[in-house]
Amino acid sequence: MAIGTESIDMPEQSGATFRLMTRWSAADVGEVEVVVAHNERATVRVGDVFLKIDSDQTRTDVEVEAMAMAPVPTPKILWRKPPVLALAALSGTALGHLGQPSTASSEAWAAAAAAVRTLHAAPLPPWPGRTVDEFASQLDAECSWLVANDVVPTEVVTRNRRLAETALRPWTPVFIHGDMQVDHVFVAGDEVTGVIDWSEASQGDALFDLATLTLGHEEHLGDVIAGYGTNVEHDLIRAWWSLRCLLNVRWLVEHGFGPPAEMPEVAVLRSRP
Repeated sequence: MAIGTESIDMPEQSGATFRLMTRWSAADVGEVEVVVAHNERATVRVGDVFLKIDSDQTRTDVEVEAMAMAPVPTPKILWRKPPVLALAALSGTALGHLGQPSTASSEAWAAAAAAVRTLHAAPLPPWPGRTVDEFASQLDAECSWLVANDVVPTEVVTRNRRLAETALRPWTPVFIHGDMQVDHVFVAGDEVTGVIDWSEASQGDALFDLATLTLGHEEHLGDVIAGYGTNVEHDLIRAWWSLRCLLNVRWLVEHGFGPPAEMPEVAVLRSRP
């Protein structure tokens, strides 16, 4: 079997992460692509099959149950043999990518939002999500770490923390995806063909999903709100942008996603007024 490396870009950090960077060609399996890999989980594509390997099978349990419950298109589960979950590839392409302009139409963004609204109207999953107090505690810890390690300028952290805290108010829980970023929503033309990566699904704030979907794509916020079809508080979505980014930067640093100055999440933090 001949195997050739097309491209490899491996950061030196422990738990280094690959983002669509490594490919092999093998005669007996076709093309093998490492979609994402770090010291907690990895996803590999082999032809039209995605193999997800997770060190924590409780996350896979959540993903499998959430996909079974969700009233929106999801990947077909082909088989599960812990720690591997095999999923069929979805048709279409991702709605976009964080840090890059989206080529999807306004109608496709509105359709994605309509799918999110359908999810939010579904019966709640039986497991809870993070509480306001848990978010507040994590926000405090992450802001302290960002400042203490000089990862993000203090004034940027302070400004965004003030914005983020406005999202921490009581909400009526709905069935949320929990990681509804643009890379996880697939569309063909103006129709949603499926939503992937359900391991963070839970009960939660509807605006958290809408904020995650539009993070870094503020130009499509109007399309999303129109497609969602109900009153949405713009300021709370922007508050969740700040909160999500503040909570995620340390994880990205520690898992080898590159220098903070080049992270789209940090760019979002710097852009907040």
